[in-house]
Amino acid sequence: MEPYRLRINGGVLSPGELKYICEAAEGLGLDAISFGSRQDIIFPEEIDKEKFSQFDKIQFIKPKRDGIENIVSSYVSADILPSTSWLTSDRYLYILEQFKHDLKLRINIIDPKQRLVPLFTGNVNFIASESEDYWYLYVRLPEWKKTEMYPALIYSWDMDKVELAIEQVLQEEPETIETLFDLVNDAVETNNRTVDKPLEVPFYPFPYYEGMNRFGDKYWLGLYWRNNRYDLTFLKDMCDLCAESKIGKICITPWKSFIVKGVPIDSKLKWEKFLGSYGINVRHSMLELNWHLPVNDKDALNLKKYLVTNFDQNDISTYGLTFGISNFESKSYHFTSVVIEKNKKPELLGDFIVRDTYNLLYAKNFDPNTGEYIMHVQDVDKVELPGLLMELSKLYFEQLGTQREEVKAVEPKKETTEENVYQCQDCLTIYNEVFGDITQDINPNTRFEDLDETYECSLCEAPKSNFQKKLLVK
Repeated sequence: MEPYRLRINGGVLSPGELKYICEAAEGLGLDAISFGSRQDIIFPEEIDKEKFSQFDKIQFIKPKRDGIENIVSSYVSADILPSTSWLTSDRYLYILEQFKHDLKLRINIIDPKQRLVPLFTGNVNFIASESEDYWYLYVRLPEWKKTEMYPALIYSWDMDKVELAIEQVLQEEPETIETLFDLVNDAVETNNRTVDKPLEVPFYPFPYYEGMNRFGDKYWLGLYWRNNRYDLTFLKDMCDLCAESKIGKICITPWKSFIVKGVPIDSKLKWEKFLGSYGINVRHSMLELNWHLPVNDKDALNLKKYLVTNFDQNDISTYGLTFGISNFESKSYHFTSVVIEKNKKPELLGDFIVRDTYNLLYAKNFDPNTGEYIMHVQDVDKVELPGLLMELSKLYFEQLGTQREEVKAVEPKKETTEENVYQCQDCLTIYNEVFGDITQDINPNTRFEDLDETYECSLCEAPKSNFQKKLLVK
């Protein structure tokens, strides 16, 4: 059964919207809702579609049938986790508001400095740059085997226009990022900016995201339920408490949990009493919070319980690591440090019973943002998994220490690596000969001296003479 879902733009919704959804779910005969890995809301049981017309504010979708996708965003991490300075909660909301059409591609709008929301799990991945209101764009169209960097930075207010253009040129079946760039450039006018340096994604351990936590003069609350079935009565009462506490937004995470930001200090006790009255546990072990499972997959949930219990009994630390369970049918991209992949059973005649077998993969450097996975073992039995995962966990901590030493060892050498760049004195845009300026059809490795005298800054249109040579120390 493919469950009905609700698209939640960027995983952000108001308490009023969530309460309406809960009331609709009750009207359809449900007692709980679930959250999806793309920050959407899922109705976990069969529902009567004849009643959909009663709830005209909701668009019920089945992604595979309807082809409609959800936007993932790291709005949930703004203000409470490390972040790019210009990328505020308000900025996210303005950007998300652009995307009003039914999306045919998976879109990610992400801050590279946080760790809670994966960067590259979309077809179209906008990653914030250090330049205010400009984004790297990483594309992996449905038929592409790997993610490619778009050769220009995208302006915040062009993001919807660019994504829609990408959707519309899919019929041309572009096979390279250069072809896609040309097709999109022909289709729409944009305020692109030249890429002057590669994207840097710092490594942060996976954060603990549950419980009541202080930030500034307020608190944020993370809630996680093991079975991903969030009780409707609880959620409706929580929405009322949000309204009473003047909390405007609730954020869904890709980990089947949600976060409420902005709990006032003088409301903290009221919130704690509320959670206590429902018997809500807000201090699960990190061993539980760092798992990504398929929705409504009882076998995956039971396997997770078995593995977490083994970790707990052996007192193993998995701080900073994330684990995912997938199967041979899954077409989604992995976004955890370690993946447990269930194999397809062989088709045998007769009454033979074949036990499930699994493959274990881990991300390069245990960093899922690399997008590269290494096969650790293949075709192993369930009983072998706890020991192998503990082995991987130890390897992670050993490698983490080694990597840090290696980084320290090469730092002095880095200081001797120098590169000439040219900077516009008005808007500080950099022309880097290594990258060229694709916005003006200037190929990579084009010397500044070889540019026509008519060359202008790609951002503010200042003349070539306005650029000054600078020494970039790398």
